Amino acid sequence: QVQLVESGGVLVQPGGSLRLSCAASGFTFSSAGMSWYRQAPGKERELVATISNSGRMTHYADSVKGRFTISRDNAKNTVYLQMNSLKPEDTAVYYCNWRRIGLDYWGQGTQVTVSS
Repeated sequence: QVQLVESGGVLVQPGGSLRLSCAASGFTFSSAGMSWYRQAPGKERELVATISNSGRMTHYADSVKGRFTISRDNAKNTVYLQMNSLKPEDTAVYYCNWRRIGLDYWGQGTQVTVSS
């Protein structure tokens, strides 16, 4: 079965950096576009970044452009989200996502808290 397992979320100070990882299994990862979403308390889940199956194409939400970088290692079935210059408004649960013909698969999420 499809499994997405996120890790790397911690408490970090404003201006700090963090790298999230998502380990995938149960499908052909190298053929799958992948995404990171986040959900802050009291807000709807929002798309943060997307990467094509090859890694050549990426897309970012305006709020994270220039600060976050999505990447992947198809040999390790893992997608990453490098987050720099973190702000308190980046505080959220971050989720890994694979969308297959209208079906969404999600991980359990990893909490990122940006606070001094």
